[in-house]
Order: sequence, then C-alpha cells, then structure tokens
Amino acid sequence: MTATTDGSAGAGGPRATAASKTYDTTAPEELDESAARAARRGVEHLLGRQDPEGWWKGDLETNVTMDAEDLLLRQFLGILDADTTRAAALHIRRGQGEDGAWATFFGGPGDLSATVEAYVALRLAGDPPDAPHMARASAWVRARGGIAAARVFTRIWLALFGWWRWEDLPELPPELIFLPKWFPLNIYDFGCWARQTIVPLTVVSAKRPVRPAPFPLDELHTDPARPNPPCPLAPATGWDGLFQRLDKALHVYHRFAPRAVRRTAMNVAARWIVERQENDGCWGGIQPPAVYSVIALHLLGYDLQHPVMRAGLESLDRFAIWREDGSRMIEACQSPVWDTCLAAIALADAGLSPDHPALVKAVDWMLDEEITRTGDWAVRRPGLPPGGWAFEFHNDTYPDIDDTAEVLLALRRVRHPDPERVEAAVARGARWTLGMQSKNGAWGAFDADNTSVLPNKLPFCDFGEVIDPPSADVTAHVVEMLAYEGMAQDPRARRGIAWLLAEQEPHGAWFGRWGVNHVYGTGSVLPALAAAGLPLSHPAIRRAVGWLGAVQNDDGGWGEDLRSYKEEEWVGRGPSTPSQTAWALIALLAAGERDSEPVRRGVAWLTEAQREDGSWDEPHFTGTGFPWDFSINYHLYRQVFPLTALGRYVYGDPAPRGDD
Repeated sequence: MTATTDGSAGAGGPRATAASKTYDTTAPEELDESAARAARRGVEHLLGRQDPEGWWKGDLETNVTMDAEDLLLRQFLGILDADTTRAAALHIRRGQGEDGAWATFFGGPGDLSATVEAYVALRLAGDPPDAPHMARASAWVRARGGIAAARVFTRIWLALFGWWRWEDLPELPPELIFLPKWFPLNIYDFGCWARQTIVPLTVVSAKRPVRPAPFPLDELHTDPARPNPPCPLAPATGWDGLFQRLDKALHVYHRFAPRAVRRTAMNVAARWIVERQENDGCWGGIQPPAVYSVIALHLLGYDLQHPVMRAGLESLDRFAIWREDGSRMIEACQSPVWDTCLAAIALADAGLSPDHPALVKAVDWMLDEEITRTGDWAVRRPGLPPGGWAFEFHNDTYPDIDDTAEVLLALRRVRHPDPERVEAAVARGARWTLGMQSKNGAWGAFDADNTSVLPNKLPFCDFGEVIDPPSADVTAHVVEMLAYEGMAQDPRARRGIAWLLAEQEPHGAWFGRWGVNHVYGTGSVLPALAAAGLPLSHPAIRRAVGWLGAVQNDDGGWGEDLRSYKEEEWVGRGPSTPSQTAWALIALLAAGERDSEPVRRGVAWLTEAQREDGSWDEPHFTGTGFPWDFSINYHLYRQVFPLTALGRYVYGDPAPRGDD
C-alpha cells in the first residue's frame, strides 16, 4: 500500500503530508554529502545546548491542565499571586482553538476536561464569562455534557471549591493503605505514577475540603439546577457494574468509618508520602503527585512553612518555564537523564570522538545520577540489588528500566578516563534490569509484573493508564542493551526476543507505549532484533520493513497522529515529523536497508527539514505519558533522533550484529 497525493492511503483513512516537494534521490553521492553536512550541523547545535554540568534537557510540553491546576492549587492554599496568574493565563489563552476548546496535543480535537480546567483558570485570572473567547468555551463545554461529563480528576479540583459535590465523586478511602501487597487493589497493584497520586488523594477524599468559591460556574452545566443527572448502573454481572456497586458501598462506609481507624489510615498515608519526598522536595519527579501530596499534607495540619511543605512548593516552582513574552508554562515532569543519554548516543553515532570532552562530561553526570538505594520496585523484587537510573533530576524512589537501558547504551559509546567506574555502573545497571524482568519475559517501565486488570476498572481511574505492564519499546531497549553487553544469547534475553516476536501486529509493526506510536514501537524493536542476532531475512523483520515502506508519506518522511491509539485508520498516518522520520530510518538502517529508496527519501526529507542553525522544528506531540490520555512534546526529540538517524546513515549502525 502506498500513499497518494490527495491524502488517501489505498485502504482509506487519514493521510497527511508535510510538504508537496518530491525529492530527487537519484544522486547517491550528493545525498550522502548532504546527510554528512546535516549531521555536522546537528552535532554543533546539540553541543551548544549542553549544560556546563554535562546534561541536556529540552522542554517537556504537555497541555494546559498543568497550568490550570497549578493556579487552582495556589488558590486553594491562598498563595496565588497576580504575576503568576497573569503569566499562566497568557499561556493558557494561547492554546485555545477557534471552536473555543483546548486540545491535549497539537492539532488534536478539543478535550472536555482540559477545556473546563482552562476555562476555570481564566476565570481566576479575571476573564469575564461573557468575553467572546470565554463564551465560546462554555458553549463548547455545555454541548458536550458540561462538567458532569468531565473526568474525575477535573471534578475533584472543582469539588475543592464547592463547584462539584464530593458525594458525586467516586470514593477513595485512605484505608486502602492497609491492604496487604498480595490483596487485589493494594496500592502496589497500581503503576508508580498512579500510586503516588492515589495515596494523597485518599486523604483528600476522606477530608472533603471546600474552600469558598470566588465565582459560580453555572455556565458550565447543561442544567445548573440539576448539574449531575443520575445515570443508571451498569449490569452487576460485569466489571463496571460490580465496581459501581462497590463505590456505593464505600460511600456508605465513609459516613460510618470508625474515626480511630480512619485517623490511623490517614497518618500512615502521610508517613508514606513524606518518606517518598525527594531531595529536591518533589514526589517522583512529576507534577501530579506533588500537587496532591501538598494538598493532603496541608489538610493533615502541615502549615506552609513546614520544611516538607516549603520544599514541595519550591519544587513545583522549578516546573515553571517563563517565556520571553512573559508567559509561564508548567512542565508535568523534567527529563534530563533521558535527554542526556539520548543526546550522548546521537553525538557518538554522528561521528563525535568517543573521548570528546562533552561526552566525557555527560558520562560523569550520568554516573553521578545512578540510584543505589532501594525503592518501591523492591516490593515485587525483594533482595534485588539496586543500580538503575531515573528520568528526572531527583527521583531515587522510582528508577525506570527504559532510562537504565538507554544510559547503559550511552555509557558504552564513550571512552571515559575511569573505565573501571563505568564498568561497575554498567554491571549494576544490567543486573538490576535483568532482575526487573516480568514473568512473561518482557519488561515494564518501573515495576515487574504490574499487570493486574482490576485498577483500570475502578470508577475513579478514568484519567489514563494506571498499571505498568510490559511494553514492546521498553523490552526492545533492554534487549538492545543486553546485545551490547554480549548477552544476546542469555536465556533471559531470548525470552524477551520471543515476547517481542509474539507481540508483532498483523500489519508488521509494533505498538508504541511511550512514543507515538507504531512508528516508535517499530523503530525500537527492529534495532534490538538485529543487534540480538536475528537474521535480517527473518520474516518479522521483513514484515516490519514492508510496513514502514507502505506508510511512508509522499514527501519522504514519516508521521503518526496520536489518534492512532484510538482509531485504526490513523495507524502509521500523520504529517511527517523529524522524530518519527528518524525512528523509521533507524529501524530501516538496522534492517540493512541503507541503500533502499525509502531510506534515501527519508534522509532527503530530514536534510531538507533541517534549519540553518542545525536544529529541527516539531510542533507535533510524539511522546506519551498515557497513550491518548496524556501526550507529550519532548522538545529535544526533534534534535537527538534525527541526528542519530543521519549519523547511522553516514557512519553505519554501531550495534553488534549476531548474524554477521
């Protein structure tokens, strides 16, 4: 199947192209020279962005709910100031679509919850409800069911100010903290990001605080006199009906819960929260657990000058990016470890000397970031010695397998003056990663065997993925790392490979959990399979190569819209982007397709798309926190992945090849 110029794709469905130019790839020498020049410019640009301490970090852009919730938190705590409000409102207004709604990713459809939260934030900033942009937003919200149809998290924020009744929210009792680790729905059945959020929310749910509302929100209800019309229960024979009835029982329990038991549960939850606060004051290095932890502790009597609270609020300030135009954007998370290891790989693969000072400095910084203490992951893997890396500056509780694998791949590309130190760190990281393998032979991101289906069934959990099952992209990065370590034939690596082969989609691609989407999954898996020794003639590799060729855009690039997580016709479809084009090229180069027409067209697209300063532009979101529900634009992806692809095109794929 090939794309046509009118946007169709043979079998039908959305087909987007970023440009109408047709690239001439009939002159191989000219293309090779162009790619080499682009790689050199990319190297210089990336070197210029390195921090003096050795790390890289691009902006991590998500959606305006981060900014709205930051304002609501400050309003709740009584610390909202005019400058912060003005700057946040400027950023929020800029994201509104012509229809009045806010999307959660560039070019995406309006999202009800994001629009409600953005609207409320702008009301806090003083925008009147009858202003044209506000009237468009409220009309859009009402047309889609009003506040009652928004997600649970949005309605929790509104309940804090009496704009929604606590009684009309799913119950989340703090006694959840008492459930033993073997019992269904204990806190360790949830993914670490959900666990860190749910524990403080149990306190908030029990306390049910209400601050005075600064204004009404009647205009966001379809019927202000009846803001939450009753809905019939689902049949009791299914999971939805069962958990709806459980929630009703928990609401009854809320009224009669023994005070001593509830008080003890909240105190245990508070201790759990405080024990997991990081050295920089944050929780898990991500914004949502931090804001709810601050609220929960404040409700339990921690005043704003308490060291825990002061550190927490200061950490949230560090999530703010102030723009030159005076606007302020909140990052949901910061990605220095991830960005640094990917930058080091890109520079090394693009021909930078392995002992270049920038690479040595990056390795020094990454080595200092190694986590050598036990975290929550040990609940499922007691006795496993630590030795991993996290995503953020400070997150010792939750190192992740993906970062650890990529850091080890980066360390192996650098000639460091203290090789024994590097070897020791690599040995610890590989040992920890192998120990985190799930029973099915694959790897999740933060925990092993975090696969219970029950947490996603809870009425409360409508905000995205709340478990951490193994994924193809993480498993592929681990397999690739093990191949670099000479462990491709290790039984544990072979189990991972077998799992990957079984997970290939019928069309030939792999689902992408942490990047969008099948282009990312396939771009992760093919290099791993090739490095681990699968013959390049293997049917799985050939099917994947065929799929990538079939979904290449007319302009020579690749793209995949986030709607591919929900709608089959979007799989492999979308405007060409630098990062997704690079992922496809990395996969094809690993599969031995360097001289193929798809590769040459893709390389031509990347060289033409590069800007004069050696960078690439990419407004599209190509990363995920939760597929579809929480999308991410990593601002460094547009630099590191194209540079990696061009480097491997010019200098060859550095991965070991077991079939050579």
